[in-house]
Amino acid sequence: MKAVIVIPARYGATRFPGKSLARIQGRPMIQWVWEAAQRSRFAEQTIIATDDGRIADVAAKFGADVVMTNRSHQSGTDRMAEVADKVPAQLYVNVQGDEPLLSRDAVDELIRMMMENPRTPIGTLANRIEKKEEWLSPEVVKVICDRHQEALYFSRSPLPFQRRFDPKARLLRHVGIYAFRKRALATFVSLKPSALELAESLEQLRALENGMAIQVIETKYRCLGVDTPADLRRVEAALRRAGRLGGRSAAAKGRTKR
Repeated sequence: MKAVIVIPARYGATRFPGKSLARIQGRPMIQWVWEAAQRSRFAEQTIIATDDGRIADVAAKFGADVVMTNRSHQSGTDRMAEVADKVPAQLYVNVQGDEPLLSRDAVDELIRMMMENPRTPIGTLANRIEKKEEWLSPEVVKVICDRHQEALYFSRSPLPFQRRFDPKARLLRHVGIYAFRKRALATFVSLKPSALELAESLEQLRALENGMAIQVIETKYRCLGVDTPADLRRVEAALRRAGRLGGRSAAAKGRTKR
C-alpha cells in the first residue's frame, strides 16, 4: 500500500501571515515539518501542497516535492484531495504545516493502523488531557469514542461533561493529523459542510454526520502548533530544552538570512 504524506501550506494565515516561512534556527518552519515527515518508515513520499509561489520556491530549494494547488480551497483537506488527483496512492496522510515538533512515531502509528485495518476509511490521533484548563479551553478539541475506538463526537466544549474534573478519567484531546483512504477522501470533499461542522468549526464532524467512521488512536505525542509569533517562541524554547536548538531564539535575533 502506497502512503503519501501531504503537508498543506498557505501563506495568508490570519494571525501569523507567512508563518510557514518563519525561521527556526535559520530554517523555515515548513522545512522542520517536512524533515520530520520524511523520517516516516511507512510513507513512500512527502509532498508540500501550496498555492503560494514563495512557499513553493523555498520548499524546492530544500529538496521537497511540491504540488501547486488551487487558491480557492477552504481547507488543508481540500488541498490534499487535489494532490490525490495528481499523485496516485492508496493512503493520504494530512500533516499540519505548523507543527515543527512533529513526531515521526505518531505519524507511523497512524499509517500502521490504516494498513492493518483495510476497512477503516479515516484515522486520526488523540492524547490524554491532563489539566483542567485544557479540558475547558475551546482551543483544545476534545473527542469521545465508542468501545471500538471510533469517534462518537468532537467538540470544543468540555467533553464528556463532568461535575468535577477528574484527571484520571480518559479525557482525550484531538491531534489534527488525519489519514484518508483515497475513496474516503474523494467522498469527504464532495460533501457539503454540515450543520455541526459549521457550529463547532470542526470539519471532521462532516464525516461523522454523513456516517463515515473515524478510527482514533491514542498517542503520547502532544502537538505544539504555531498560530502566532508567541507560539513560535514556545516551540523554540521546547527545542532548546531538548538540546536541539542553541543560542537565542530566531524571534529575538530577527530573521536569519539564508
